[in-house]
Amino acid sequence: MKITITDLRKRYGDVVALDGPSFTIPSGSTFGVLGTNGAGKTTLFELLVGHDEPDDGTIEVGDLDVREAGHRVRERVAFLPEHAGFPDAMTGREVLEVHARIRGLGDRQRRIADALETVGLADAADRAVEGYSNGMGRRLGLAATLLPEPPVLVLDEPTAGLDPRGVATFHEIIERIGRETDATVVLSSHVLGEVERLCDEVAILQDGQLRAAGPVDELRADAGDGVTVSIHPATGARERLLEAVGEWEEATVTVAANGTAGETVEVVCDRETAFDRLSTLEGELIDRFEVREPGLEAAFHDAIAGEGDAAIADDGDRSTAEVTAR
Repeated sequence: MKITITDLRKRYGDVVALDGPSFTIPSGSTFGVLGTNGAGKTTLFELLVGHDEPDDGTIEVGDLDVREAGHRVRERVAFLPEHAGFPDAMTGREVLEVHARIRGLGDRQRRIADALETVGLADAADRAVEGYSNGMGRRLGLAATLLPEPPVLVLDEPTAGLDPRGVATFHEIIERIGRETDATVVLSSHVLGEVERLCDEVAILQDGQLRAAGPVDELRADAGDGVTVSIHPATGARERLLEAVGEWEEATVTVAANGTAGETVEVVCDRETAFDRLSTLEGELIDRFEVREPGLEAAFHDAIAGEGDAAIADDGDRSTAEVTAR
């Protein structure tokens, strides 16, 4: 279901939370909302799910104006907040039965079984919630939002606080929902690599204003033609490698720590000439190298003009080609 946001404005006293963003979330897409802390993401979600009303502008879910819809908006939009808790003594199945009854859903047992299967909790459905891991608790929250089979899912920081295994499992579930249903999924995250993996399109907010929006691939392409070449020097060849790449024109050269792999020589240069330049290096200088395309991180920082760098994390998930020198 398509979501249309037009000239949206919201103030809290002297604080301007949203200052006129307009963009469209395509039906059936997985859409990311990015921004530093205080950019307006939480306010946008509260308005989208009908927890508050805009001062001006509109949000339309399909043909339904959220301001005029009242509680009816929650028939179309299901919301998973960042922090969702459940009674420890209840089982996962019991939690979902309560949610299904509160919503007055028919065919409850079939819905519960489908939701548990989708989030991978069918085998743990009759265990007490107190024995669930953080990741299982997040998945139970997602199962509860899936019960009414909503056309729109809104997920606020869905993997916050999860370990890498829990994050990977949640990613697989979101991707499965995207493949197997027509639901429109809207999510926020502070992990740019997560958004880059999961989302078709994104909107970038800063100080309540829209700074950029569009398909992820287009935003990455607009971030520039430069690529980052990470060269792992051959043993004892570091200084000679630095001297060789230092002669490359219009290239920025730095030395970066690479954990247990030692140091790498990082070169930012034009995409079109990167491999030609690499071919000029003597083979004994290089152990291996990687060429990284501009990622969503570059598009994000371009959009917000470098503000708020410390407020958003990058997990290093970029498009990467790795070659071992022969």
